[in-house]
Amino acid sequence: MRLFGLSKSTLPTRDEALRGRANPIPVSDRHAVLGTSLTQVPPGNEVAVFGLGCFWGAERMFWKVPGVYSTAVGYAGGFTANPSYEEVCSGRTGHTEAVRMVYDPAKVSYRDLLKVFWEGHDPTQGMRQGNDAGTQYRSAIYCADDAQRAAVDETRASFQQGLKSAGYGEITTEVAPAAEFYFAEDYHQQYLHKVPNGYCGIGGTGVSCPVGLAGGA
Repeated sequence: MRLFGLSKSTLPTRDEALRGRANPIPVSDRHAVLGTSLTQVPPGNEVAVFGLGCFWGAERMFWKVPGVYSTAVGYAGGFTANPSYEEVCSGRTGHTEAVRMVYDPAKVSYRDLLKVFWEGHDPTQGMRQGNDAGTQYRSAIYCADDAQRAAVDETRASFQQGLKSAGYGEITTEVAPAAEFYFAEDYHQQYLHKVPNGYCGIGGTGVSCPVGLAGGA
């Protein structure tokens, strides 16, 4: 599909992107499942941001992981400030649908979260995930620091070997430094808890991702 001369499978440039708005979209501060703060990061906790297709199903995968304090869905990796869902769907923001996890590294490691990430979707599909097509569904990891980046590079290399053995192609996951994460509208937060029979387009490849590699992140 093309909109305003742009293909929804091609990322816009900064100049082509929508400008957005100055004020954040308001969200509740309570996680509907975990009862924790949706927006705050308690002392000793860390943040991970992943994109792996439709964020409704992706978020549910991570709020079930022991050691995850909170999850939220939103938009990351693009140019438009405080975008709406409709703007992201237009393909003119550069954002992908993302999940922000606040987690306790004493209870769950970043590598453990990466295992859920790699196994939970097909990271070889480019600007799509299953039947969901467009730049907003691209696979992505936004790293908070060098330790996260090292863990991504190591697990990616191992998972790529497993994918190749299973007949899959090259991983297309975008890996970049973490930038601004924009919270999605409140009705998107914990959507599959609020709408248990709602759409979930998330599905993995069946390939296992080894963890426990060198390093402690």
